[in-house]
Amino acid sequence: MLVNLHVKNFAIIDEVDIDFGKHLNILTGETGAGKSILVGSIGIALGARVSSEVIGKRGDHAMVELVFQIDDEETLAALQELDITPEDGQIVISRKIMGNRSVNKINGESVSVSTIRKISALCLDIHGQHEHQSLLHKEYHLEVVDQFAGEEAAAIKCKIADVYGEYTRLVREMEQEGSTAEERARELSFLAYEKKEIEDAELIEGEEELLEERVRKMSNASSIVEAAGRVYEYTGDSMNGCASAVSQALRQIGSVAELDEQLAAMQSELVDIENLLSDFNREISEYMEDFTFDESELRQAEERLDVIRGCQAKYGKTYAEIMSYLAEITEKIDKFSDYEQYLEECEKKKAKLEKTLDKLCGKLTNIRKKAARSLEQAITSALAELNFDKARFGVSMEPLGKYSPKGADAVEFLVATNPGADLYPLGKVASGGELSRIMLAIKTVFADTDHIETLIFDEIDVGISGRTAQKVSEKMAFLGKTHQVICITHLPQIAAMADTHFVIEKVTSDKETRTEIRPLSVEESEEELARMLGGAEITDAVLANAREMKTLAKQYS
Repeated sequence: MLVNLHVKNFAIIDEVDIDFGKHLNILTGETGAGKSILVGSIGIALGARVSSEVIGKRGDHAMVELVFQIDDEETLAALQELDITPEDGQIVISRKIMGNRSVNKINGESVSVSTIRKISALCLDIHGQHEHQSLLHKEYHLEVVDQFAGEEAAAIKCKIADVYGEYTRLVREMEQEGSTAEERARELSFLAYEKKEIEDAELIEGEEELLEERVRKMSNASSIVEAAGRVYEYTGDSMNGCASAVSQALRQIGSVAELDEQLAAMQSELVDIENLLSDFNREISEYMEDFTFDESELRQAEERLDVIRGCQAKYGKTYAEIMSYLAEITEKIDKFSDYEQYLEECEKKKAKLEKTLDKLCGKLTNIRKKAARSLEQAITSALAELNFDKARFGVSMEPLGKYSPKGADAVEFLVATNPGADLYPLGKVASGGELSRIMLAIKTVFADTDHIETLIFDEIDVGISGRTAQKVSEKMAFLGKTHQVICITHLPQIAAMADTHFVIEKVTSDKETRTEIRPLSVEESEEELARMLGGAEITDAVLANAREMKTLAKQYS
């Protein structure tokens, strides 16, 4: 849900901050007040192209910020896949427009515009101007049909995606290996050389660490011997040794230990120290006796390390990586050694995968065709309820001509808005307002299953009035029960259904013109409806009519 919109120095908007409500949010205002600019700012925040012309006169940059509260589990999971983690369920999308560039952030971290577009597609859908119409894209048509088909289609699509992934990997491998006999012979010779070098190295896991320790020890042999000798001297019975000093201390404390229990305890501790010191001195002595250094052994260890590190430089940083590379080139050698057999096996695998894809895609096509017929009826009925009495809605399904992770079908929505007219693609026959109403019909069909929480409708009332306007308002209110709907309208029938009503106003002074927006109380909403009904002069009769519209709308809700 879109919780908040903050716009600063954007076109004629000085600064506005809007807290949207749940359900149906209505925005009204005089023509030219800046309603389209407000929707445009949302589109830009969600990744639409932007130019420096949108920067207002109160600074060198424009700022648009959206705050979404995400509660839908599937949307949260999709955000996690995009590496976006909501903070307390919220994500903040902001775009700062400066000259010929923009700074894009999500929850304070810089991101690309493409990432913002992916995120926005999960959270919000704008319907109005053609450039915002997802309804014009065939990919969306396929998604709608599959959504209507339900879990059965989703399960098969998952299987198709898995098989298709395996199929494309195999085809890609066959294309990469499609070399000439001479090229394969050269590569085979090179691979054989690499295989022999790795096998001759006779690598052992963990050997490098052991050798490094030995080399470090032998390389510092003189320092070790010198330091160990001094330690032996300092911990022994020599004049400078601490063992003799501890012995003297014991004699002194022993002469008085019987006089004080506390001194007796200290004497016992000092005895333990003497024993520990004696044991340590003996251990350092044994270490010095056992310590040997052989120049030839050092050279052998260093040479062995050179062999290991040479393999690491060529074939992998770790033992596991080198062994994995060895297995890979061994497989390639086997493949090139009997290339015809390899190709034959690949062709068999390919044919088997194609057969599986044909079967799965065929099953998915049948499911889609069945769903498409029901969807046609459902949307045609929904259009009739929006006063498209003679409209016909159709779903065209054609073979895609190739496999894809989503099957092998090309789906396109068709419509005939006039009696007797042929069905044509939506973009060719429907106006912007009609497209918005068709999308409204689709959204009402999917009211309980659509995971996009926020829907914005702009220009949905273009060219309609009377009964059609009333039908649209009822559908909008119905959709607002399961979604957050933000609608900009000129029609009082639609505005009367508002759960939250905002007015957009243009404020003009001698020096500037700016756009402001504010929420309306119930009384103010009635007055705004009266303005929409009666124009400049609001009579008691018009105000009474506005109140009646609000009452009837409340009863419908």
